Amino acid sequence: MDYVDLYQIHRWDPLPAVEEILEALDSLVRSGKVRYLGASSMAAWQLSKALYTAGEHGWHRFVSMQNHYNLVYREEEREMIPLCMDQGLAVIPWSPLARGFLTGTRHPEGGSTVRSQADTFAKSMYYDQSDFAVADAVAKVAEHRGVSPAQVACAWVLQAPGVTAPIIGATQPRHLTELIAAVDIELGAEEVAALEEPYRPHRILGHAQPAPKDMRR
Repeated sequence: MDYVDLYQIHRWDPLPAVEEILEALDSLVRSGKVRYLGASSMAAWQLSKALYTAGEHGWHRFVSMQNHYNLVYREEEREMIPLCMDQGLAVIPWSPLARGFLTGTRHPEGGSTVRSQADTFAKSMYYDQSDFAVADAVAKVAEHRGVSPAQVACAWVLQAPGVTAPIIGATQPRHLTELIAAVDIELGAEEVAALEEPYRPHRILGHAQPAPKDMRR
């Protein structure tokens, strides 16, 4: 490859100065090695700081945000997604199926797949009673439509305000075929309401968020 279309940083690095990070990224674009820059999971204030700093120096800004967003983790709707919409950044969420939680393979006692049985990370993030209520709502809409729960979960992300495209993972070719078909599923207002109603707020999941230095006591 002569260049990378979209080069994304992986979460926020609190050690180097933001100017050092952004100047290095800008040099990649100016050298022709990278066309566009993207960011990943972080707080909205951190993204806002990066956008402002890049603008002040005339550096290339981030054009996308790869964040944690799905039917059982919607905290990004509070600040991050509105910020991206206001600043013209594409939102490309990771884990739109909540690591398989929304596919119907999980239950409070464990799971029916190898990954669900060994995925301690997912158990630390989801598995609340309200999360299972959301998964049940997904299953009901999927059954009514005659499609899979994975397709409904993906279709919901696709219709969410600000979202450009979700990042999907697959272990088998049929998974790709199944999820690509979700593009053609248009959820009605009643279906969206039924999917969203069981949701309850979560703590920050998917990235660490330490307090600013002057707030650490």
